[in-house]
Amino acid sequence: MVMNAGMAGSTGLPSREALAQLPVDVLVDQLLIALEQVQQLSVRVEQLERQARRDSSNSSKPPSSDSVFTKQTAKQPARKRDRSLRERTGRRPGKQPGDPGATMRLVDEPDERVACPPAVCSGCRRDLSDAPVSAQQRRQVTDIAPPPPPTTIEYLLQGKVCPACGLTSVGDVPAEVRARAQFGVEVHAQAANLVCGQHLPIWRAARLLAQLGGIGPSTGWMAGVRGKTARLIEASGFIDQLRALLRAAPAVHADETPARANSTTRYVHVACTQYLTLLHTGSRSATDIDAGGVLPGYAGVLVRDGYAGYAHLTDALHAWCGAHLLRDLADLYEFEPAKQPWARAMADLLLDAKTIAAAARAQGKTQLDEAVLDSLVGRYRTLTARGLADNQHRRTATATDARRLARRFRDHQDSILRFITHPDLDIFTNNESERTIRPVKVQMRASGGCWRTLHGLADFAVVQSYLSTAAKWGIDTLDALRRLFTCQPWLPPGLAPS
Repeated sequence: MVMNAGMAGSTGLPSREALAQLPVDVLVDQLLIALEQVQQLSVRVEQLERQARRDSSNSSKPPSSDSVFTKQTAKQPARKRDRSLRERTGRRPGKQPGDPGATMRLVDEPDERVACPPAVCSGCRRDLSDAPVSAQQRRQVTDIAPPPPPTTIEYLLQGKVCPACGLTSVGDVPAEVRARAQFGVEVHAQAANLVCGQHLPIWRAARLLAQLGGIGPSTGWMAGVRGKTARLIEASGFIDQLRALLRAAPAVHADETPARANSTTRYVHVACTQYLTLLHTGSRSATDIDAGGVLPGYAGVLVRDGYAGYAHLTDALHAWCGAHLLRDLADLYEFEPAKQPWARAMADLLLDAKTIAAAARAQGKTQLDEAVLDSLVGRYRTLTARGLADNQHRRTATATDARRLARRFRDHQDSILRFITHPDLDIFTNNESERTIRPVKVQMRASGGCWRTLHGLADFAVVQSYLSTAAKWGIDTLDALRRLFTCQPWLPPGLAPS
């Protein structure tokens, strides 16, 4: 509040006597200034309170960022979530009744047997060395043997002179033998598995390979494994075949996540299905989104979040992720449950529609009954209008966000409800792409938060595309890499296993 220094009391506020001496117009001006400051502070307090309440259940924050003080413990239960996408099964954690379990089994033919007879009688202490065995119980210990010394195979590239024409002919070595001295296929596969498949830092991967394999690769050689793997994948035609399959898929999930490389921020983009994964790098622009070679001209259903960078893909039918919308609705309702009942009702509607679509898909239906569809759409439009009306004349930050969210539901109805107009496709959420792109963050955390070069990030995207797709088909990562380094790379045979 504006005033002279001599008019302020010990609290910093003017006294009643000082205010009484001020002209009315001055008092009015200072009151207006104070009211404006109060309004600004109220908005700021509201924003900070909402930020403090946000976690992975009502925002896009990852679960790892949730405070340990709000997670459920034995003494203090966590704040109950309003609506969760996770279906309740009623089962207790751990092994379920009737499950066979995974108890370690005895081996019929052990490598070695060691008898453990009693030396003397436990009662009278008589020597039992000559007494026959009356009973015995089998117990086994399975352990890992120390790594054997590495095997070195020498190929003698020989030449012979033809006695008829005098021409010298030279023999051939296997295709994977390219240098005078090199590591073999298994070393390359194991190294690529540690660096690319298990996301270990270079130095730790080199040390682990030395401990387990009895060899001593340098960190420089280990650092070059990812690039060598990426070149083999690109030369195999894997990426081209992956693009062709994705473009033929009825629905493709797309997402992007930031990644630090060469002291700058880049983005890793993903286009995937349940059985296919294609990653590429670039910025967040439309041009770099299209650089993956899948989305331009794609005419299927594109499942994505609300990022506007995908809006230029007009050939596709867009489907917005329901999980993002549910979190936004939860954020509003949890902060103002009495003033945002439409948000709770809209969340109920989305989850009810998800259940109906899943039931229709299980029955093999490609569309919902017309009466059911009309009922869901009618409820949707009513709640959208209610969200706008309830917040139309309120001037708080939360009301502004509520109007923005209600307008989003109004303006993007077709994209949000795509999962009920195409119930044969499991497209309610974009969780498939979020799970697929998560290794980017795992690798960043393991590698000190960044890649050294942009080229290294691009190689990571290529290798991860190969390993992720192979894993989705049930192929072990190490087996897929062995095939790659023996010049027999695995290629996806179709959109899904037949």
